Amino acid sequence: MNTLKVGDKVPSFSAKDQDGNTVSLSDYKGKKLIVFFYPKASTPGCTAEACNLRDNYAELQSQGYELLGVSADSEKRQANFRNKYEFPFPLLADEDHTVINAFGVWGLKKFMGREYDGIHRKTFVVDGEGIVTKVIDKVKTKDHAAQLLD
Repeated sequence: MNTLKVGDKVPSFSAKDQDGNTVSLSDYKGKKLIVFFYPKASTPGCTAEACNLRDNYAELQSQGYELLGVSADSEKRQANFRNKYEFPFPLLADEDHTVINAFGVWGLKKFMGREYDGIHRKTFVVDGEGIVTKVIDKVKTKDHAAQLLD
């Protein structure tokens, strides 16, 4: 797994959001973008993380950030997740792993003694030129916005 690091340029990508709209990295040119990857929509950790970002969205925006959530869930699952919790930011349905592979967050995981391939919960901050300025490997799901705002 070749994960993007601080200073790396993000490969350009396009993927569909929960409503079937195409979202591209180029849409965020000149803006600070937070891209957060989560393993599965509507699971407890992912819900806590996304709700924490939602609750702090105004503050993140006031500091110039845009947000983009990404997982390999279908558009329908992403739409259900977004509608249920009223997230003000798009969720990408990256079923073919375009964005996941661009950032290098797919790989071996261990859980309850099992090993399997999956999405690593990581968050990247990307500047207006598409360069990674921060990577959060150890996401605190209930307090994630604080990790971004410090």
